[in-house]
Amino acid sequence: MIGINQLSSHQAIDLENMYGAFNYHPLPVVLTRGEGVFLWDVDGNKYYDFLSAYSAVNQGHCHPRIIRALTAQAGELTLTSRAFYNDKLGIAEKFVCEYFGYSRALFMNSGAEADETAIKLARKWGYRVKDIPANEAVIVVAENNFHGRTITIISASTDPVARRDYGPFTPGFEVIPYNDTTALEEALRNPNVCGFLIEPIQGEAGVNVPDDGYLKTSAELCKKYNVLLMMDEIQTGIGRTGKMLACDYENVKPDMLILGKALSGGVLPVSLVLTDDEVMLTLKPGEHGSTYGGNPLACVVSMEALQVILDENLTENAAKMGVIFHERMSNIADTDFVVQVRGKGLLNAIVINDSPESETAWNICLTLRENGLLAKPTHGNIIRFAPPLVITEEQIHACCDIIDKTLNKFNA
Repeated sequence: MIGINQLSSHQAIDLENMYGAFNYHPLPVVLTRGEGVFLWDVDGNKYYDFLSAYSAVNQGHCHPRIIRALTAQAGELTLTSRAFYNDKLGIAEKFVCEYFGYSRALFMNSGAEADETAIKLARKWGYRVKDIPANEAVIVVAENNFHGRTITIISASTDPVARRDYGPFTPGFEVIPYNDTTALEEALRNPNVCGFLIEPIQGEAGVNVPDDGYLKTSAELCKKYNVLLMMDEIQTGIGRTGKMLACDYENVKPDMLILGKALSGGVLPVSLVLTDDEVMLTLKPGEHGSTYGGNPLACVVSMEALQVILDENLTENAAKMGVIFHERMSNIADTDFVVQVRGKGLLNAIVINDSPESETAWNICLTLRENGLLAKPTHGNIIRFAPPLVITEEQIHACCDIIDKTLNKFNA
């Protein structure tokens, strides 16, 4: 029998292909260790990580403070379920409420689960507070959104790949164009609308950044029509864009804030919905829950992960390194090969001048891997670049050199 630490790259890939599901299309690299901005494969090759597990490891891989918090609590108590109180949940709820400025917190596990929770809360509020007729509540969403992969969430999606062969879908969603406040106001005139679920920057869609003022106007329209603004900051939050939250760029405080990914520093699944009494207290015992939600291990890890962001000034570093990265990439975009660079802070993407059906972006990522940097395409011709927020100026320039070298090879 092959030992757990003795797999070659080919063996690891063959095992996944033989026993796993084909619901992902990974880059052919088998990773075994991570530290800070670096990853190592089973063959000992070292890489810069420019995906950060889709922003789950903003604090860097295996941050020592987060790992210490994890291991200390793991030796004491990991799970009680919510059938009982535990001595960490209340402390963590207070911590995150004060950290983000809300009065109530509900811990869950995955980001999709947090979005599902927000959808249920919005509907409950719609019926109990806004007096929407039973089973008539509507949540408005944006085209090209990504909030997860559950049946209800893909019911709100416009991605045909996400939806194919999964119907019938959950009703109660209205899809409007992203970055279009005229369409939003038209949708909000429906008195049965209870929420507007939005990403401040669409990450999975290729780092689509809306016009300045879009979020602020959206918030004003939601207030005008008595609709909950539900901000999905699972990928954009916790320092990633150079602000603690991407909506901070327009000083917008959503009625519901949805977090995940970097909430644990990539150590274990933790997600969170934050809101105030009027919304959260519509839930009564037995109406929503999760076996692992609010477990003491997750609570301790989350507090330490968030404290690391503050103590190490990672939000400020993301802003500073983001300026350098964007300037370097903008110089590359002067060519016909790279047609656009977009993003904020350390959430960025380049658009390759090729069709989404081409394999150019995939082949670029294969060559980036050969040159010591890991990234992944999205929607065919877009490559996201999102390193851990602990990256230094020397490292960001070294990575830009790798990207520049790689793109020049393809441009030639």
